[in-house]
Amino acid sequence: MPVPSVRRAAGLFAGLALGLAVLTGCSSQGASTDCGLDACTVTFERGVDASATILGVEAKLVGAEGDQVTVEVAGEQLTLTTGQQAAEAGGFAVTLDSVTDQQVKIRVSRNPGS
Repeated sequence: MPVPSVRRAAGLFAGLALGLAVLTGCSSQGASTDCGLDACTVTFERGVDASATILGVEAKLVGAEGDQVTVEVAGEQLTLTTGQQAAEAGGFAVTLDSVTDQQVKIRVSRNPGS
């Protein structure tokens, strides 16, 4: 009967490893992140050199003017406006959630077809 215990332990270990990978998979400077398995919301502070590493790629705030924002995700620059459909960059869908005088918030998610 030790086989179910081994399976249970292996499943527990795999779950812990995945949870740890999700928690340690993000880093940022001048930004905060809120990540799940396939998507992250990144809130950049304006007026600083803001970037975050999420889902294995770097996201950077390049510039913002009015409701138009330029970001770099996975090495590709995108210009986004609030309410626009998602733009593609390196196998990720990127949308602009909001822009204020202090912050820019984007959502980066894995494209299921990539």
